[in-house]
Amino acid sequence: MNVVRTLMDAARPAVRAKRAVFGPTRPTWTEEFEIIAHVLRLGAKVTTKLPIDVQRRVMEPVARPPFHGSRFEATRVAGVPASWCIPAEERADSVVLYLHGGGYATGSIRSHADLVDRLAYASGGRVLIIDYRLAPEHPFPACLEDSLAVYRALLDMGVPPEKLVVAGDSAGGGLTLSTLFCVRDAGQPLPAGAALISPWADLDSSRPSMFENARWDYVSRANLRDMSRFFCPPEEQQNPLTSPVFGDFSGLPPLLVHVGEVEGLRDDGVAVHERARAAGVASELKVWADMIHAFHVIAAICPQGREAIAEIGAFVRDVTGNGAAELLRSAV
Repeated sequence: MNVVRTLMDAARPAVRAKRAVFGPTRPTWTEEFEIIAHVLRLGAKVTTKLPIDVQRRVMEPVARPPFHGSRFEATRVAGVPASWCIPAEERADSVVLYLHGGGYATGSIRSHADLVDRLAYASGGRVLIIDYRLAPEHPFPACLEDSLAVYRALLDMGVPPEKLVVAGDSAGGGLTLSTLFCVRDAGQPLPAGAALISPWADLDSSRPSMFENARWDYVSRANLRDMSRFFCPPEEQQNPLTSPVFGDFSGLPPLLVHVGEVEGLRDDGVAVHERARAAGVASELKVWADMIHAFHVIAAICPQGREAIAEIGAFVRDVTGNGAAELLRSAV
């Protein structure tokens, strides 16, 4: 975050001057949020032109103590590198399997540690985040093989499916759905629910919001198309296991879908919700006003991100039967 903070400080005078003349870019954007949105858009334009290994390093934040004092324990589950995030006070017996975003080519345990720490606090239970294999070195179905192996290992370890929730952001949201499809089709126990943050559910990335929100969001269609080519060949891009919006949603557990109003992938999340509801699945969609893609990841400087993670924590407590979900709706 030190590099990000330096860039934010550099952008502050120009953003402040612009706001003084024209007002906020979006109705609810504070000066701080407008600065980070500006930095993310500029940064994405630069970093997406870099080699993928450099992009991965750029995404790694400077390590800091967990905001809520959670303990991270590195491990391997079914041979997949992983880390348990254990809240300072375990108040629930739930387990969240978290699948990070990053276009299937970037992202890691480290890049999502802050979000996972806050989610552990909000849910009151443990969160397991995994470093699934990334494209282009490991294209589809490597990431799905890893998520399935870890999910099944958790069941073998004695985690009751009714106490288990799968969650993920962006590509991790798409991977969450693909994992659920495979678990269901194999006749194995499904989790209690799934939380999807800005899910990338259609690799084509051509739904209206991708064009309507191009001036607000940092995720561009060009970048997503590059990531999709890393991930799988064109003939696989309407496969329900790579673009889960085309899948069969029947029989899935309850879903919570979060999207930002001004993000490019908003309509992916909306389509997932509509497909789920049409299949008789209990699905709740929350469109967060003026928010950009996966704003939960920047919860440290985004109050809406903290509120959204608190809502996911309440969902986890609700579907796993831990009760008193409303008590955890405070900012995290």
